[in-house]
Amino acid sequence: MLKIEKKITKYRVEKPIDVEAAKAAEEKKAEVTPLRNKIGSNVIELTEKLQRPDVLIGSTYKIKTPVSDHAMYVTINDIVLNEGTENERRRPFEVFINSKNLDHYQWIVALTRIISAVFRKGGDISFMVEELKAVFDPRGGYWQPGGKFMPSIIAELGYVIEKHLQTIGVLARPEMDEHLKKLIEQKKEEFIARNKQADMLSKGHYPEGAQLCGKCSTPAVIMMDGCMTCLNCGDSKCG
Repeated sequence: MLKIEKKITKYRVEKPIDVEAAKAAEEKKAEVTPLRNKIGSNVIELTEKLQRPDVLIGSTYKIKTPVSDHAMYVTINDIVLNEGTENERRRPFEVFINSKNLDHYQWIVALTRIISAVFRKGGDISFMVEELKAVFDPRGGYWQPGGKFMPSIIAELGYVIEKHLQTIGVLARPEMDEHLKKLIEQKKEEFIARNKQADMLSKGHYPEGAQLCGKCSTPAVIMMDGCMTCLNCGDSKCG
């Protein structure tokens, strides 16, 4: 006999069918190797027994587009699995979108519910990012500050979710190819060399505005006694 010493707040009846299904699922899970999505991050399957905690960790992203007078604020809340262990993982659990523009109210509500349902289902959710980024506005897209073209507001929402998934480690950040890395390093070295040359010219001990001497290549030529004279080597236009 099992003695219950605590107050019963809720209960669940385990049916024989549920027990057998659970055992079969555990055996199948033990035989199958852990799944990985197309860019290498672990895929975690959530279960229906997972309840929403009272407190979730969230991040809010602002979307300001030229096609709307009001900004959109996207809040993505994450659940921490296996907290305090070496297998601790942070995964998205729900999303909320807030805006003063009521023209988009219906599809905002529908989209947040669908995305939250996909988050709670678990597994490989990278497909949803690609689907959102592929949505085009028939009226035309817009350019973001910095020169990046965005085909629609929905597509920008996809980029925001992608950025969040990369931040919490669900998706891996894209790596540059070797050619692009070498090009960036080359431009970086050229920039450093130009700055060093500019620093050498600007940090001299000669008066500000001094011209470059044709003889010693030092910015030290000034007008002195009615003649252009180099303060470094003494070269003078007047002989």
